[in-house]
Amino acid sequence: MKRPAIRRRFVERLPILDRQRRNEQGVTMIIVALAMVAIIGLAALSIDVITLYLAREEAQRSADSAALAAAKIISVSGLTGDPNNATANWGKICGPDDGTNGLATRTAKAVAGQDAVGGLVATTINITYSVGSGAGTADCTTLAATAFGINPIVTVQLTRASLPSFFSRIWGNTGNSVSATAAAETYNPSNSGSVGSGGTIVPVQPRCVKPWVVPNMDPRHPDGCTNGCNPFVRVADGAIQNPGVSLNGIGTTGVIGETFWLESDCLPTSPGFCSPRTTTPQANYNIGTVEGPPNLLYVPGQVGPGTPLAIPSSCNGNDYQNAIVGCDQPANYYCGFSPATAPNPDAVDLTINPRVPTTDGAQCLVHQGDPTNINSSSGQDTLNTFGAPSSYPFQILAGSNNPTGLNNTPVSISSSIVSVPIYDQVATPTLSGNIRTEVTFVGFLQVFINAVDQLGNVNVTVLNVAGCSNGSGLPVSTTTQVGNSPVPVRLITPSP
Repeated sequence: MKRPAIRRRFVERLPILDRQRRNEQGVTMIIVALAMVAIIGLAALSIDVITLYLAREEAQRSADSAALAAAKIISVSGLTGDPNNATANWGKICGPDDGTNGLATRTAKAVAGQDAVGGLVATTINITYSVGSGAGTADCTTLAATAFGINPIVTVQLTRASLPSFFSRIWGNTGNSVSATAAAETYNPSNSGSVGSGGTIVPVQPRCVKPWVVPNMDPRHPDGCTNGCNPFVRVADGAIQNPGVSLNGIGTTGVIGETFWLESDCLPTSPGFCSPRTTTPQANYNIGTVEGPPNLLYVPGQVGPGTPLAIPSSCNGNDYQNAIVGCDQPANYYCGFSPATAPNPDAVDLTINPRVPTTDGAQCLVHQGDPTNINSSSGQDTLNTFGAPSSYPFQILAGSNNPTGLNNTPVSISSSIVSVPIYDQVATPTLSGNIRTEVTFVGFLQVFINAVDQLGNVNVTVLNVAGCSNGSGLPVSTTTQVGNSPVPVRLITPSP
């Protein structure tokens, strides 16, 4: 006889088990409810933590941008071209000046205020200036003159308090805040080997060089250059020969602000190559045109090997023109001298005539609509007074053809700001024939292009000067600074 499938004893216990199960009903719901509380709490905490983390990243980006913007203003202003503050203009850049903030401070605050942190702008923005590791101050005029004039550092500290929180306020936490700090350095190598650096310098590093090679002759010092012009930079140590800021383009106080013409040292009748007007480098050469003195004769720099960079498709031409519209290869410009191992020795190239490509390239670069108009803007950016700024700091105003569309609005970046190499005319062989001639670069001019005419002549205002000093034999670079200035600008406390 088979045993029953369900034992009697088990059947007898079923009512007891059923009662126990009925007593345990709802326990799962309680466990799930408790788990949900924990899960929701962790999710809420995660949301608030992520919100604070993102706000912290936004704050750091704002601080970085503000510090770099202020450093760029210091570079463009020519402050490092007046290292002793001889013209008492530092306060107008990094003030306070006359009870107001200087231009660099106002720019930093404006940039920091453009970026929302946690959906809101920063509540506290502090801007300080310092030299090296020294303590910061809001008034750079109280800092040591020479050292700050060569190696100014701007620090931006940004704080955003009472950030919105979604869940932590349940526990009474309403004081969430984030802060960020960034420091940027503006560095002019001119004579920097003698200022707190152990005799070493940061090499000259313009980001974008135009192939207009000019002699080391300042056409505004002395007036007329009848007995030989003073140099822009001293070859021995790279120091600026005539530091300081001048108004109205005259250059009576210093090289910064001088306005003159870069004249093509090529005969207009040259058939495709540059036949120099004079084999001797000249300043204030009287050529009997409206673009006469003050002027400085330039010769075309050797472009390549290597294709010029950043060329707009609408401005394409030959390599020389493309190097004006875009940028020549950095390895084509060695500071101080071209070492024997250099693949591309510094040279000028007289196998081309630069007149027409200079006009076409510069006109496209600065968005100048009419090269016959050299007395006012025909679309290009301008300084606060066209061609010869009468007040400091120099303010760049967007032209009607500026791609940003900010017509007549102050801007800090402009395609009209360019760098050109300075060569040592004393150590350079005589220019003759349609040949390439090696030269020695001793520095770079940072200039603002006011206008270009139909003959390849460019009217410029000097914004800064950088001498090679003891950085000889080093190529220019694009890796450590922003913009196209020969004065490097870099973050020295970058985002983590």
